[in-house]
Amino acid sequence: MYLSNIFTDPEMEKYIDIIVSSFLPLVKGAFYYTIPLTLITFAIGLVLAVITALMRLSNMKVLQWMARAYVSIIRGTPLLVQLFIIFFGLPSVGVTINPLYSAIIGFSLNMGAYNSEIIRAAILSIPKGQWEASHSIGMTNLQALRRVVLPQATRVSIPPLSNSFIGLIKDTSLASTITYTEMFRKAQEIAATNYHFLLVYTEAAVIYWIICIGLSFVQDRVENRLDQYVAK
Repeated sequence: MYLSNIFTDPEMEKYIDIIVSSFLPLVKGAFYYTIPLTLITFAIGLVLAVITALMRLSNMKVLQWMARAYVSIIRGTPLLVQLFIIFFGLPSVGVTINPLYSAIIGFSLNMGAYNSEIIRAAILSIPKGQWEASHSIGMTNLQALRRVVLPQATRVSIPPLSNSFIGLIKDTSLASTITYTEMFRKAQEIAATNYHFLLVYTEAAVIYWIICIGLSFVQDRVENRLDQYVAK
């Protein structure tokens, strides 16, 4: 079959029409819902991660125990179950949270737990001599952490945190299970009207893939820029 015949085939035309008509709603779902949700939850999760990492590294046993318990619970239970508990479970005890805030809470707690281990490892990777040098010029522990240790730990943590961010982009598709209208939810709605589930879901997968490729490119540029300040 010639190429011209392929595009004039009625069945192929129908598939092309579905792809074209679905593209804009899916892209809107990505840029209006998926990406903003990712940015908000990653930012909140990063703050939680820093706090949790510092609690793990503190000398206070109570703080260490609280941080360990939080990380253990979140890492030991599926994200989907956590979202269901927040959105479907809490209303049974009188706490009702809308889909957006449920997604923000669930993803933020999840990111906070996982990223806290990344940040803790990055801080521990800084030689103790950096702390000693800071103390020798009169810095307190807090000043040494803020001015010397954390800037170096940031460079170490950029690659794994970037991977975590890219993973979060894909994980936001789970928000569709609690009726939050992000990109995959849009794909479900479109597929439910035309019954071409494979075609529409594949199109959504390709869009996720393109977004992740773009983020990977940005990640490489950031890492290359930071490498300029590392002694070779």
